[in-house]
Amino acid sequence: MAFQDPGSFGWAEGDGPAREQNFRVLSAASRPQNETLDFLRKVAGDAVVSSDRVREVARRYKGRTDYPRDAFSQSLQTVAKMIAGGLPTKIYYVSLTGFDTHANQRATHDNLLERLGNGLAAFYADLREQGNAERTLIMTFSEFGRRVAENGSAGTDHGTAAPMFLIGGCVRPGFAGRRPSLTDLDAGDLKHTTDFRSVYATILEQWLAAKPAEVLGRDFEQLPILRS
Repeated sequence: MAFQDPGSFGWAEGDGPAREQNFRVLSAASRPQNETLDFLRKVAGDAVVSSDRVREVARRYKGRTDYPRDAFSQSLQTVAKMIAGGLPTKIYYVSLTGFDTHANQRATHDNLLERLGNGLAAFYADLREQGNAERTLIMTFSEFGRRVAENGSAGTDHGTAAPMFLIGGCVRPGFAGRRPSLTDLDAGDLKHTTDFRSVYATILEQWLAAKPAEVLGRDFEQLPILRS
């Protein structure tokens, strides 16, 4: 399920007889045994129930934390609403774009990290106010890192070994793994010292009570990054 605004997550009125009440009646009506129609009816019914629940949770949210007005922070506030409302969802995902800094990296990167930090600070303060900080784990990840050397445009190009941040009362503070060398490089790229799949495997088993091999295809070394 994906949405930007929980208040608008629901039936959108169209032209003619496309009315939400008619949709609800048709979705609940009995039909002859037909696997395809049964599947579509279940999907439609789940969508109706989910949208009602999400919008009600958003309406009840009375958080007192002030969030920055940028899109990233507002997305985190939406997640905070869902957590405060007791939804059973185990994983929420938001994104912050703009890190593809091939040119003029310094100012752009500074602004992005400030937005990231301010948004996460507000989100965690909200979770603590709710009493949900200890049962929530925040993880950041990126699809690629950056190269070490600056290019000709005051930026850096696609590279390897991006950092990950874990935040929460369950996290062991500190740096996990060895810091990568800035001089011992692989054709200009950092040599990663920790396999990101080990981070995933640790969280899958120790936090989500899942079997890492079923998700990742095989087992990976787990890391001492979470409190027991």
